[in-house]
Amino acid sequence: MKRTAFIIGLGLIGGSIALAIKREHDVTIRGYDIQVEQVKIAQSLKVIDEVAVSIEEGVRDADLIILATPVTKTEQLLYEISTFKLKLGAIITDVGSTKQRIFEQSRFLKEKGVTFIGGHPMAGSHKSGVQAARAHLFENAFYILTPEGDADARSVIQLQNWLKGTKATFIELKPEEHDQIAGAISHFPHIIAASLVHQVSKMEKTNPLVSRLAAGGFRDITRIASSSPMMWRDILIHNKDSLLSLLEAWTSEMDKIKMMIEEENADNIYTYFKEAKTFRDRLPTREKGAIPAFYDLFVDVPDHPGVISDVTSILADNQISLTNIRILETREDIMGVLRLSFRSEEDREQAKLQLQSNMYETHIM
Repeated sequence: MKRTAFIIGLGLIGGSIALAIKREHDVTIRGYDIQVEQVKIAQSLKVIDEVAVSIEEGVRDADLIILATPVTKTEQLLYEISTFKLKLGAIITDVGSTKQRIFEQSRFLKEKGVTFIGGHPMAGSHKSGVQAARAHLFENAFYILTPEGDADARSVIQLQNWLKGTKATFIELKPEEHDQIAGAISHFPHIIAASLVHQVSKMEKTNPLVSRLAAGGFRDITRIASSSPMMWRDILIHNKDSLLSLLEAWTSEMDKIKMMIEEENADNIYTYFKEAKTFRDRLPTREKGAIPAFYDLFVDVPDHPGVISDVTSILADNQISLTNIRILETREDIMGVLRLSFRSEEDREQAKLQLQSNMYETHIM
């Protein structure tokens, strides 16, 4: 009899995990989502094999249960599932980007003969929905696991075996460690991006030109501010302690910069930016992190009719898929710049090679 994995939440993450499991294991994937349309799409794309009419039915004989839902919903589901009949020895995991409160809620499962292991695949996409699901979404990404302190090591190994099709790198952390790290490298940057947008929005009231000038670089560096408001509301509440600590440290950092500017301390300002540049330049470029990467390639193009179609034709001839194309600058008598966005580092590198072989100048920033 085939083993069964039951996935609650058939969006990008839940769907991608389902596809990753299917490419490594001959198992039955059962799915459930409150959005009926997502269930229909998941079935038509063969992301799932069976549809559960209810969560209670879906968990009954499942060997693996994955909660691919927002963190607040995951909390509710953990309690709800604890009231249902579960298969002895089943493993339950989630995909939330906060772990401490979810870990605390998992205590309801302790008497059920199952094991809860928190999970957080640190990869994503700028697309959403099960139609955007890809088995390779998590390749080269870090997949954080937060097992209970007394969790059976064998259960952790079993979960990694279930998920080996993700081709992710598994790391074990304590729930509080996870929330501190995720707060610093993912949650807090989203707060900063949203704050910058708010600041410019307020300036626009007195100077409408602001939003027009912000359409270039400013829009790029604040892209993550376009993430789901509902998701970030829940994350900030769930990771309250870590974020309050980070905000306090950030305030101190801003006071430090403010003083440098007030004193016109050129040496200290230079050193500050130099140290930041040195640290950032050392960061890995080929590994996926907590914030989805943008695989952008900038192409210098002459002001000439047909040049954009020529660039896209070169990519199409070499079966390289674009996710977005944007014209950054097209003024008469100067070179224009195209920003091409790709779904992976490999696609970007291949595009760079092909365009350079056709005499186009390209840049990666």
